Amino acid sequence: MLEAFCSVYRDMLYSMIMKKLPLAITTFADIRDPNENYLYIDKTAFAYRLIDSGRYYFLSRPRRFGKSLFLDTLSDLLQSKKELFKGLAVYDKWNWDTSYPVMNISLNSGNFSSRESLTKSILHTLKNVQRDLKIECDPQSELSDCFDDLIKNAYDKYQQKVVILIDEYDKPILDNIENREQALVARDILKSFYSVIKDNDRYIKFVFITGVSKFSKMNLFSGLNNLTDITIMSDYADICGYTQNDIESHFAEHLVDVDLAKLKEWYNGYNYLGGEDKRVYNPFDILLFITNGCKYKNYWWSTGNPSFLIKKLAQEDYYIPDLENIVASEEVLETFDVDNIDLVALLWQTGYLTFEEEITRRGKIFYKLKLPNREIQSSLNELFIQYLTRQTNEAIRHQDHLYDALTGDISDLEQALTALFASIPYNNYANKIIEKYEGYYSSVVYTYFMSLGYPTISEDPTNIGRIDLTIQLPNRTVIIEFKVDQPQQAMQGELPSGKRGHPGVEQIKEQKYYQKYQKPGANEIYIVGINFSSEDKNITEFEWERV
Repeated sequence: MLEAFCSVYRDMLYSMIMKKLPLAITTFADIRDPNENYLYIDKTAFAYRLIDSGRYYFLSRPRRFGKSLFLDTLSDLLQSKKELFKGLAVYDKWNWDTSYPVMNISLNSGNFSSRESLTKSILHTLKNVQRDLKIECDPQSELSDCFDDLIKNAYDKYQQKVVILIDEYDKPILDNIENREQALVARDILKSFYSVIKDNDRYIKFVFITGVSKFSKMNLFSGLNNLTDITIMSDYADICGYTQNDIESHFAEHLVDVDLAKLKEWYNGYNYLGGEDKRVYNPFDILLFITNGCKYKNYWWSTGNPSFLIKKLAQEDYYIPDLENIVASEEVLETFDVDNIDLVALLWQTGYLTFEEEITRRGKIFYKLKLPNREIQSSLNELFIQYLTRQTNEAIRHQDHLYDALTGDISDLEQALTALFASIPYNNYANKIIEKYEGYYSSVVYTYFMSLGYPTISEDPTNIGRIDLTIQLPNRTVIIEFKVDQPQQAMQGELPSGKRGHPGVEQIKEQKYYQKYQKPGANEIYIVGINFSSEDKNITEFEWERV
């Protein structure tokens, strides 16, 4: 009886002291309210370093990564709201006797579908600035003129230089990314608006601009040559997001009995070149994971399906498996504008690709990119499945069959793939893609396997060649070679090696691709050869062996 009472009392006490999760809260003061007991990961050391060492900054991060909360933290710090920062890294470093007028400009919401509605939305944001700082501009003035007046009026009223914090600076453009005409209108309006900043340098203490994309400075921040981009500076790699150390320390009480290795596989992996210990989780994923009883779901993905990616894929005829083998230059990742939207840059900036490593070659810097984690791997490839096959509900059935074959009897893989290709509506859809899409069949197989969440490597390098496709399961490795329109006689006839069999299987054996995965105590290895016929639009030959 006493033991049961103690257990109940312990659980009650535990629930009273456990920190609450700040889900969807972007107001620093609310999180720091001592009566609320919210969990907060201290980012104030970054805030102090930025303010202490410079004046003009830009940061790009994907949506729901904590940008708005960091801006609000900067806002309260520069207004010297001392009581909010007790116990935090900045508390003993900051001069609390000085406060600056802060202009908080958020473009996170509003109607940006036309010139008039965009202008009205920004003017509404400036009205909030007028209310907060108790200043005015001429209500009949143009947008840029109003902004200019407010900077000067704030400086005159408070006799202090002005702080300008702009959140989601690019959203009016991204909201119209599929409407080039309106996107150009939005870009021109914003370019004129942001140009006010460079003309008021003498009145400005600090500027911090955030967004998802990195538009060309020339086209959007003309003249702001002193804008320091900290997006991939190693010192600021974890300025937003949660590190593994944060998860293991601050969230420990919320993650009792959770497999942290699995959690890391699902949601960690965003790399901004700060080293392994600074790879981060999207905060939104972790907070929703805990809130939903520690269930693994695609939380961040579900907040905004990037349908515009499919249209971009259709325009460029991009070979999807190449996404796992991209090496991009700095110039490519910086190439983002309404007139020139590079797919790789778009995928990286929006969080669907991340850095694997930095490479120096020929005196230039390149970046090898990869999918950050299992959530993105499975979700993005389900989107690709829709693009390649127009399959939605039936895709689940095919995924189940492929999963059962990969994890069970490998010979069932032939039937699962044959059924998959037989279900694709070639007459009214797929034929149009095949005509201009090299590697269609292997792309379909690749995206389906990737959507299962297992590590899937296209063009897997070995010391003497490249494997078409490798799938690494917990207890086995499956190596696949594809052939398209291989003459039937080559399947059954004499091969150069003097052996009979599928040329894909023979190629794997002759090149000994499997040796890469033959290690002491390693799992079982299967090699598979698949031949597709563009005439039959399905598999004509399938062979496998265990090595």
